[in-house]
Amino acid sequence: MPHSVEVTAAVIFAIALLHTFAVARIETLGHHFPRHSGIFHFLAEVEVVFGFWALVLCLVMWALVGSRATVGYLEHREFTEALFVFVIMVIAASRPILVLVTNVVMGLSRFLPLRAEVAVVWFSLSAIPLLGSLVTEPAAMTLAALLLRDRLFAAPVPERVKYFGLALLFVNVSIGGVMTAYAAPPVLMVASAWGWNTGFMAATFGWKAALAVLFNATVFVAIAAKSVPSRPTTEDTGDLLSKPVPVGVTLVHIGFLGLVVMNSHHAVVFVGAFLFFLGYTQAYERHQSPLMLRESLLVAFFLGGLVVLGGLQQWWLQPVVGSMDALTLYFGATGLTAVMDNAAITYLGSLLPGLSDSAKYLLVAGAVTGGGLTVIANAPNPAGLAILGNRFSGGAVSPLRLLGAALLPTITAGIAFLIL
Repeated sequence: MPHSVEVTAAVIFAIALLHTFAVARIETLGHHFPRHSGIFHFLAEVEVVFGFWALVLCLVMWALVGSRATVGYLEHREFTEALFVFVIMVIAASRPILVLVTNVVMGLSRFLPLRAEVAVVWFSLSAIPLLGSLVTEPAAMTLAALLLRDRLFAAPVPERVKYFGLALLFVNVSIGGVMTAYAAPPVLMVASAWGWNTGFMAATFGWKAALAVLFNATVFVAIAAKSVPSRPTTEDTGDLLSKPVPVGVTLVHIGFLGLVVMNSHHAVVFVGAFLFFLGYTQAYERHQSPLMLRESLLVAFFLGGLVVLGGLQQWWLQPVVGSMDALTLYFGATGLTAVMDNAAITYLGSLLPGLSDSAKYLLVAGAVTGGGLTVIANAPNPAGLAILGNRFSGGAVSPLRLLGAALLPTITAGIAFLIL
């Protein structure tokens, strides 16, 4: 029989999910009650939702079981991933890294028989998500979103194209990180327990994911090319490239990025490296643009809240996962991922004894396939939303429209993993 705290946590988690679908309505309340518009705007930030309801859960736990049990629960939660996403977003979005990636993508775009801006969109939706297998998915999401921000998500682009573009970015980043054993959170949760190394991932998942990513991006660009402006619609890109960054500064930033990626599971190392990074950017401020701290902090807050709320869902989630046969496990994992971070799904699966090799494959394939269905489905998604969310009508993304737009690229990914 589940403990009263677990039942309460499940109810609060359900309310948090409903809250994510109501952010647009909450934003409009600020217009009706201008004296309190600030708090309504705060509660309408998708990145705030899970952190806010995690606070509510902590207060309820405090009342039910006392402060010692509540603090003990929080101390046993693992917040390394939230911290890592914050650090990697800030470094990946720094001017030297972004200038380097932009110049490389612009250079490669000349070899495609497309307009330059359309070619950049294609690379941002295909090559960079696949690059996530090396630099981690959060870094790939940050770089791709920043490149797409003033191209695919510019004001003149139709809203439906923006939704399909955002959904495709989420799906491709989710499946594009499975070519190695360390870059995708749902793979990382099982790689050690099941003995999956990078060679296994590339041979079993990677090539299928690459085909799906390339197919999705190519089809989308073929349909949406006319909607892409002939040049970036703000001055951001021009300002970014207006002054060259010294090679030495770029190499130092790459060094910090590599150090953080290699120590992504060791917060004591990558947080220390980040503090040195902040000092370096301050010392050479003339080669920097303002660091993306606010958006990164909001994403970390979102993920931290999900860790707190998700830690008490195992009592109902694990029996659901354990009751499924191999094929049902695939579709079940895909569906559950829409309401629960896909890393949590695979982690619970890794605890189940006696899973066959085919069941293990289908569980992970389903989890990464569903990683683009919602904002909470995959840890890097909030990073993309933080960068691109204000480019949508009303400054907010509709969860239902995002879900609908994600269905086709998700089906493509499913076909690749199930049939190839």
